[in-house]
Amino acid sequence: MAKKKVIGYIRVSTIDQDTEKNKADILKFSNAKGFAGKVQFVEEKISGLKSWKKRKLKDIVESMEAGDKLIVPELSRLGRSLVEVLEVLNILSGKDVAVYSVKENFQLNGTDMQSKVMRTMLGLFAEIERDLISARTKEGLAAAKASGKQLGRPKGIGKSKLDDHRPEIESLLKNGSLKTFMAKRYGVTPAALTNWLRKHNIDIKPEP
Repeated sequence: MAKKKVIGYIRVSTIDQDTEKNKADILKFSNAKGFAGKVQFVEEKISGLKSWKKRKLKDIVESMEAGDKLIVPELSRLGRSLVEVLEVLNILSGKDVAVYSVKENFQLNGTDMQSKVMRTMLGLFAEIERDLISARTKEGLAAAKASGKQLGRPKGIGKSKLDDHRPEIESLLKNGSLKTFMAKRYGVTPAALTNWLRKHNIDIKPEP
């Protein structure tokens, strides 16, 4: 039977950030939990604005199997937004991989009540984040309207169900939301959303 892996993932944003403290914290955490086996460290120095799918983390997530363990210094290392963090946690949980965070003393192993509660709370927080983005967008529109700025879709472009949601869609894109998530949110296909973005000359970053 293959030995289960214990991986310590460390991401820092700049070249001068020291990873030794993170390593020490992860080792101390692993020993305190009584995890068997040597911790395999994976380090990378990359901007926190990069999607997890463009990091070494993607390879880690794909390679991990049931019974493996992933330890991070803090949950924010898993993604550039709360939505991405939740996405990674859901994928690993679905593979029966246990996830631990040193800073938050968090664990998601699918077997205890704390894990189930935390997963529910993370889903709630992600929804709150999306609602806050929407609220900020609406407030911005109201302020623009009050100042006399002309609002509305460009002339000459056919009406789409997405037109009324343009400010929110642009905000979601800037915050790193995936087009698949947005398409589902607004009841269209990803292809229809992509065509609409191009038609309205909205900058489309490559999907991670």
